[in-house]
Amino acid sequence: MPELSKSYEPGAIEARWAEFWVKEKLFSVPTPPPGETRPVFTLLLPPPNVTGSLHMGHMFEQTQMDIMVRWHRMRGFVTLWLPGMDHAGIATQLMVERQLAKEGKKRRDLGREKFIERVWEWKKHYGGRILDQMKRLGASVDWNREYFTMDENLSRAVREVFVRLFEEGLIYRGKYIVNWCPRCETAISDLEVKHEEVAGKLWEIRYPIVGWSEFITVATTRPETMLGDVAVAVNENDQRYKQLHGKNVLLPLMNREIPIITDELAQPEFGTGAVKVTPAHDPNDFAAGKRHNLPQIDVMDLNARMNENAGSYAGLDRYEARKRVLADLQEQGFLVGEKNHALALGKCDRCGTVVEPRLSEQWFIKIKPLADRAREAVESGEITIVPDNYRQIYLNWMTNIYDWCISRQLWWGHRIPAWTCEGCKEVIVAREAPTRCDKCGGSKLEQVSDVLDTWFSSGLLPFTTLGWPEKTRDLEVFYPNLLMITGFDILFFWLARMVMFGCHFMQGHEQDAAIKQASGEGDKKNDSVPFRHVYIHALVRDADRQKMSKTKGNVVDPLDIIRRFGTDATRFTLAAMAAPGTDIAFNENRTEGYRAFANKIWNAARFMFMNVDHVKQRIGPSQSSQQIGISGFTNARMEDRWILSRFNRAAADVRTALETFRFHEAANRIYDFFWGEFCDWYIELIKPRLVSEDEKTYAPARANIVNLFETSLRLLHPVMPFITEEIWQAMYDGAPPFKSIALTGYPESDWRQSDPAAETEMAILQDLIVSVRNVRAELKVEPKAKVPIELFVHEPDIRRMIEQNQGAVERLANVEAISFVDRTPTGKGTSRSTSRFDVLVIYEAKVDLTAECERLKKELEKIEKGIASGQRQLGNEQFLAKAPQNVVDNLRKQQQELALLREKTEGKLKELSCV
Repeated sequence: MPELSKSYEPGAIEARWAEFWVKEKLFSVPTPPPGETRPVFTLLLPPPNVTGSLHMGHMFEQTQMDIMVRWHRMRGFVTLWLPGMDHAGIATQLMVERQLAKEGKKRRDLGREKFIERVWEWKKHYGGRILDQMKRLGASVDWNREYFTMDENLSRAVREVFVRLFEEGLIYRGKYIVNWCPRCETAISDLEVKHEEVAGKLWEIRYPIVGWSEFITVATTRPETMLGDVAVAVNENDQRYKQLHGKNVLLPLMNREIPIITDELAQPEFGTGAVKVTPAHDPNDFAAGKRHNLPQIDVMDLNARMNENAGSYAGLDRYEARKRVLADLQEQGFLVGEKNHALALGKCDRCGTVVEPRLSEQWFIKIKPLADRAREAVESGEITIVPDNYRQIYLNWMTNIYDWCISRQLWWGHRIPAWTCEGCKEVIVAREAPTRCDKCGGSKLEQVSDVLDTWFSSGLLPFTTLGWPEKTRDLEVFYPNLLMITGFDILFFWLARMVMFGCHFMQGHEQDAAIKQASGEGDKKNDSVPFRHVYIHALVRDADRQKMSKTKGNVVDPLDIIRRFGTDATRFTLAAMAAPGTDIAFNENRTEGYRAFANKIWNAARFMFMNVDHVKQRIGPSQSSQQIGISGFTNARMEDRWILSRFNRAAADVRTALETFRFHEAANRIYDFFWGEFCDWYIELIKPRLVSEDEKTYAPARANIVNLFETSLRLLHPVMPFITEEIWQAMYDGAPPFKSIALTGYPESDWRQSDPAAETEMAILQDLIVSVRNVRAELKVEPKAKVPIELFVHEPDIRRMIEQNQGAVERLANVEAISFVDRTPTGKGTSRSTSRFDVLVIYEAKVDLTAECERLKKELEKIEKGIASGQRQLGNEQFLAKAPQNVVDNLRKQQQELALLREKTEGKLKELSCV
């Protein structure tokens, strides 16, 4: 039997098993043939960017995903966790452009084709680092199915989707105001704009009224855009401007006559009640311009520099132009006011550049028909979202959704499958490059230079990664996914779009009926949805609950934490803090504590190996599907019946917690059982039996500890995969029944092994031992010194039970001898009382009378509160009418016990003459 090393060193263990799992292709999933009756669990990894590196958010998300995947795999599900990488259009292009900048080059110096070659070269050398990190961290994904969103099969599917939507009239091209990033030189969606509250200015400018000697004053936060003004708007109901309806004003600096129009764009209560109208540079102005058929004058180029339409300001950067415009307005007497004004400044989420609203020709998806189906899928319960508050957020967004601008002015990405005819300017949308124009027959066709928004292709992944547009067996088996785990930050970017695309393109799809039934989803009628259940996890913050950011300097590197404490301890920390809907305040002190938990398990395993020979011959069957209860367990003794009952209770609690995504409850329940009950109590209780020379005594005890330990390792495995694999393999001395603990059965509760009587008896025994330990600590008794105790037990049955376990009490409480007495002991020493016993620790040490009185007073106060609370409940007729009878009975019994304790505590206070 190989021994475990004396100390637990997670680094070496984890690297070895991570490599083993990948090398053995342990988690690869062949496509089940027709006739498969096992349940199926499919989970799509939110594809990290090719530019990405593991951060704490990834670690948190992947920990939860891996727990669910390992748990389902061990429960006998055909389990597919699908990994891949996103090409991340803007992010990757920025990365390569920065690399070129160091060489003194720009992408336009290379040209599109050479630049794309350079991006592929960059991906080969630097991309995918995060997936390598995932392998090292043991993520149990199917690496044989790894995809990249620019793979040819996925690119073909993207083109198919675009063409179908275009043919259905759901994709159109038009000029609209978009969010324009001057640095990235592309349109970006509303979701890619991050708004920042800043202190800005509101300037008031006088526009001369043509033919009058008066002015109308407008307010603006962006005076440089006035060069593109085409009107001034006032509200029709604003009495101040009734006489100006239909008049013209002279645009300052440009000397261009523009009309005064009446429109709801102007609100009497804002500013002066009159606003400038610049359709090419503001979305609200654009809409007003459409209503009044106004011209659109764009005064900026792609880099937010003023263009030829800006007159003498052409060539200036937008902020330099602002300074010049304000100076000229001041000099010419048009600038009449400047006020402080808070602004929500929009910035590009990728590069941080201030976004410019800009009139641009783009491609859009007419989103409402898709959104209606996606909303219905959630409203009908075909998709459930946890926590529930995100369900309403999702539905609100789907109800108030705008058409999606899907084109990006980038070179890296899926190029839009549209070509323009040089002769007649006809735009041809096709799956493959056309050779001639359908309209004029011309052969000079040029493909549109724009690429698609990255989220367009990633929104298709639930079905394109399984072979769509072909009708594949993979789709029949693995679609829909059973679960999606993701963060709120991409709820709209990704999750909502997956639902829209899935409901649209998978309409009519039917999952294999037997698999659907076995997976517990037989009542679901809509198989077009991309997933059945969605769990939205919270954020990981620093120990002070501040959001992590590089500028604050509070970013926690998970790889650093892992190097110091190990992957298992880090995973357990994240799981133990992962309450649904509550952000995690990550504190490495917790991780240090869970590193100690791993040490505890390791040392318990070493103890077992030192006391048990030929372990593999004593282990019950380690099944490849669910195991009910613990097999091969002898439960003749009270402690055996107790631990068996407690294990089954823990297994039931863990299942309930994981079914409801309460990862923290699952982790903490395993922790409490493994450390608090198995290691701290059961092992201590059976130590004498393990070393007994009587085979009838030691044989069942050794078999029990081995079978219980092995089953407990499987209970823990989804949360701490590495240490459980190491110990489990060692238990079989190199010849395990399966390649990995990950392929064994997950323990399920067997209520036939439940024993409430043993649990009650053990609770009394623990209470007695802990009471004596606490008194010893208060009296500062030397750890090795044994002390006698006097014990009065109220009920004969409980006394007999304690007498039967007297040796255990004496050993675990470090008691010299127990004297059973017939009344509450009153001799010299310090006592403790419960509703079942009174114990006196006899020790000739000076008792701090003041401290003891204070302790008793606090105890009495606590008892009084408990009695008052119980009386309120028992006096509540509504409570008595609704509560189950056993709850009411237990409450009445508790009141009786508290009354007895109160009497004893008051007696002790009187005995000590406490004031």
